[in-house]
Amino acid sequence: MKILEERIKKDGRVLGEDVLKVDNFLNHQVDPQLMQEMGDEFGRLFADEKIDKVLTVESSGIAPAIFAAAALKVPMVFARKKKSITLSAESYIADVYSFTKQETNHVMIDKRFLHEGERVLIIDDFLANGQAVTGLMEIVDAAQAQVVGVGIVIEKTFQKGRAMLDEQGVHVESLARIAAFEDGHVVFAD
Repeated sequence: MKILEERIKKDGRVLGEDVLKVDNFLNHQVDPQLMQEMGDEFGRLFADEKIDKVLTVESSGIAPAIFAAAALKVPMVFARKKKSITLSAESYIADVYSFTKQETNHVMIDKRFLHEGERVLIIDDFLANGQAVTGLMEIVDAAQAQVVGVGIVIEKTFQKGRAMLDEQGVHVESLARIAAFEDGHVVFAD
């Protein structure tokens, strides 16, 4: 998606050898027009999948997921990282390791919001090592629902996440694919 690649070039900041900071348009400050375009693109890419729910993990996945859900005209559900007093005791839970935060979170979804037989699209902001997507897939499996696709805003092709999903036969669509970070600049994959 050219508009996203241009925005990454303009506003993304490379930190070290494997971190891209996009906090001024994707995950701290959100550009709603860009999210709308990305949501529409996810809607187009997964239009034939007969999706019942869009699923993500808080917090960075929420903005692109809500716009994808709007484009597909289905509900969006997000996995919580912290248990609140209002969250039902009946929850699906998975452990997800965050590379950027260097911590493991127990993500959870109330069982009322994910049901047997539902067709689920997972949306996430980044695909690197695939930990968030794997955790969400475990939750979908526990609910006896079906993952019909994974939509990624930014994929780091030089990390193992995509290969792991490809081995499992998962339909993955990424809006921007990064091959490397060189001298503080993003190199996009063909």
